[in-house]
Amino acid sequence: MLAKRIIAALDIRDGRVVKGIRFERIQDVGDPLTQAMIYEEQGADEIVFLDIAASQENRNHRSELMAQVGRRLRIPFTVGGGITSVREMVQLVQSGADKVFVNTAAVDDPNLIREGALVIGSANLVVAIDARQIGDQWKVMIRGGHSETRWQLLDWCQYVQDAGAGEILLTSMGHDGTKKGYDLAMLTAVTNTVTIPVVASGGAGRIEDFEALFQQTNASGALAASIFHYGTIGIHHLKEELHRRGIHVRMDKNNPMG
Repeated sequence: MLAKRIIAALDIRDGRVVKGIRFERIQDVGDPLTQAMIYEEQGADEIVFLDIAASQENRNHRSELMAQVGRRLRIPFTVGGGITSVREMVQLVQSGADKVFVNTAAVDDPNLIREGALVIGSANLVVAIDARQIGDQWKVMIRGGHSETRWQLLDWCQYVQDAGAGEILLTSMGHDGTKKGYDLAMLTAVTNTVTIPVVASGGAGRIEDFEALFQQTNASGALAASIFHYGTIGIHHLKEELHRRGIHVRMDKNNPMG
């Protein structure tokens, strides 16, 4: 059985780590390279960098930042935000990123998934999906969660898998930043629909939230931000507790951090 992954998320704006609640009320919480290295020391399996203000100028700075991260970080990291072309995917992988993700651009031009998978490989291509419950349906949202699309969530997940994406990063907008737990119903439906790995995002607040996610769904990884940023739960402590509760996670016995 593959170990469940604990993934730290770093939202980047103007070269700084920021965090919001339900995609709003954004606050500065630190330097991205410093924060990533702390998470690596604490035992994170991966880091995800999301550029939430990916202007052309910021894209250039992003490549420089990812090159710095690639030189210093030993664990895998994924980067995305504003990627609209295969050329940008290639540039970020060449800068050192292990994986890149697309979101809005993939909905605007679904061929981007297939083309990207062919050029950089499915294993290196993640499709990030923001979803919100509207009535009795889960709808795919784009442009930072502000625009509703025609896609129902499960149909879009099936499409991106068929198009060649190697992983889905799924954020439940109704749970994002709330610390009330992952959206287990949504995640169960998605992980029962696709066979590629699904990483859960949105709502982690307690160790029990991670435990419920891994016991009740087939999610391969759990992404969190606020609880790690503010020290609510240390990553190493989280993994120790999950291991004690029977969840298969990768443990670093030499890691002194709690």
